[in-house]
Amino acid sequence: MLHTLSYSPWQHDISAQLRLVKAGDDLLLLSDGVIVALEGSRFLDILRAAPINLHALNEDIEARGLTGQISSDVVRVSYTDFVRLTIQHAGQLTW
Repeated sequence: MLHTLSYSPWQHDISAQLRLVKAGDDLLLLSDGVIVALEGSRFLDILRAAPINLHALNEDIEARGLTGQISSDVVRVSYTDFVRLTIQHAGQLTW
């Protein structure tokens, strides 16, 4: 399953999301969701413990001026990579 998060982590029920993720799922951070990927973020620490792969849309990271603050544990992806993730997963859940 591909999960996409486009809201600020302070406006998102991360515990509800964690109840629905399964091992091998991917989470793509978009728009204000890229804030989750900030190094030292408590939300990032929570998601690191989940059995999922973390990705963030590079264009949204750059648009928010966060390029140097994103954790190296989060894979930065392009729009092309976003399409590949979408094709890779039969289902998508948007948060």
